[in-house]
Amino acid sequence: MPDRAPQPVDRQLPTDEARDLISLVRDIAQREIAPGAAEEEDAGRFPRELFTLLSESGILGLPYDAEYGGGDQPYEVYLQVLEELAAARLTVGLGVSVHTLASYALATHGSKEQQAEHLPAMLGGGLLGAYCLSEPSSGSDAASLRTRAVRDGDDWVITGTKAWITHGGVADFYTVMARTGVEGPRGITAFLVPADAEGLSAAAPEKKMGMKGSPTAQVRFDGVRVPDARRIGEEGQGFAIALSALDGGRLGIAACAIGLAQAALDQAVGYAVERRQFGKPIADFQGLRFMLADMATQIEAGRALYLAAARLRDAGRPFARQAAMAKLHCTDTAMRVTTDAVQILGGYGYTADFPAERYMREAKVLQIVEGTNQIQRMVIARHLAGPETR
Repeated sequence: MPDRAPQPVDRQLPTDEARDLISLVRDIAQREIAPGAAEEEDAGRFPRELFTLLSESGILGLPYDAEYGGGDQPYEVYLQVLEELAAARLTVGLGVSVHTLASYALATHGSKEQQAEHLPAMLGGGLLGAYCLSEPSSGSDAASLRTRAVRDGDDWVITGTKAWITHGGVADFYTVMARTGVEGPRGITAFLVPADAEGLSAAAPEKKMGMKGSPTAQVRFDGVRVPDARRIGEEGQGFAIALSALDGGRLGIAACAIGLAQAALDQAVGYAVERRQFGKPIADFQGLRFMLADMATQIEAGRALYLAAARLRDAGRPFARQAAMAKLHCTDTAMRVTTDAVQILGGYGYTADFPAERYMREAKVLQIVEGTNQIQRMVIARHLAGPETR
């Protein structure tokens, strides 16, 4: 069946520089990322060389200061870059989002000395990061984490296990939240831990239904010694840093979800136009046309929602509620749209000959990572009605 090339998304970008950046990303996505996506995902191969290329191209540090190797781009632009990358391969788009999340603590709460020492390599020097908050017994209830850091002279000794860590075992650095004080959120501190620290190891990657090319693994800290110079922020500030990072990270997940949904819609439209039944293209049947119209409308609404939240962030205004809404709506949209794409392709949609089935499997995890969609509803409701009574 002949391929029908999808039309590029018509984006409203604030500067000529941003338009040039999107053109560069689309070129990299079409030439370097998309061609091998299906085969590499099926093989479970992590494309480290693509992240090296993105780093060399200035794409791994887009929302951070140019002084330290970042791109000085507003979130409004950075998120649209993520969308383009995720449309080509979710492993890459989500990987850039996770790296941005892992760099956040140091970029926003590190000292000038820490930033000058570490950020250039993190943002443009080829390093790849991971973010360590969740644990086997603390996922949604992240404030109950048990990984502990104990002061020993000028060092901290970290012991515990982190779970569900994207890039676990392949990252060059880990931003780690560990308990240094009392129980609850006030006793947590953030640390920057190099991957080659003695006592740090990763378990075998989880066997997942989708995103097989993106390693997700437990990361173990067995008496890992970290100098106090790698503590980020004040003691006890770690949980506040973690939550602030997640607000931006949720927008990254929202953008990736819309990129994945757009790829599924493009596949469905291309198939519907070319596939003929009863003497005409199936795109001529009203029931199917309505499905395509609904898919496109949901995607446009999701894109508008995450961009509205991004513009609030760029303006320095509160955006946590809007970030939760964007993550909720966009990831639910990705699940609906990819499911409908499989339905439109019929039997072909259920085979690995077309990417629709992979898109559907990948969409599911976006409703779970960086706060399940049930947690997003709790966040939104708290902004509307206040905290739950106890």
